[in-house]
Amino acid sequence: MGYIMELRRLIGTHPIIMAGACVLLTDDKNRLLLQRRTDNGLWGLPGGSLEPGESLPDVAKRELFEETGLSANSLTLFDVFSGNEFYYKYPHGDEVYNVVTAYVCNDYIGTLEKDGEEVMDLRFFDSKEIPSEISPPDLPIIKQYLLNEER
Repeated sequence: MGYIMELRRLIGTHPIIMAGACVLLTDDKNRLLLQRRTDNGLWGLPGGSLEPGESLPDVAKRELFEETGLSANSLTLFDVFSGNEFYYKYPHGDEVYNVVTAYVCNDYIGTLEKDGEEVMDLRFFDSKEIPSEISPPDLPIIKQYLLNEER
């Protein structure tokens, strides 16, 4: 997150519009991968912010690998999310309005391994077992995904 950190040095904690991507990764049992974040202790999706010159699919793949050790062979666009419900104030005070491009992935390789810096735990959850402690910017995305899966 070099670009955002550089921007924060200039503007402090003031709200910014932050573009990024996340991955709704499922295993062969159709369970959803969630990560327990170190910054807020809540569960969320692998993902992060766009760096200058990077494509959104590249963000999704990079963040997935950095945070989980898994490499996406293919991604399918799920949806693009933005609006007031994607405002978030980080525990350290930074404020953002997220614009999140969400991708679905069920074709990947690698061994599940948390990065330790941003991720405390990684776990696959059945749709009926999704924890209630979800990071606020990820909650609407997960809800929409689960709603689509029920159909």
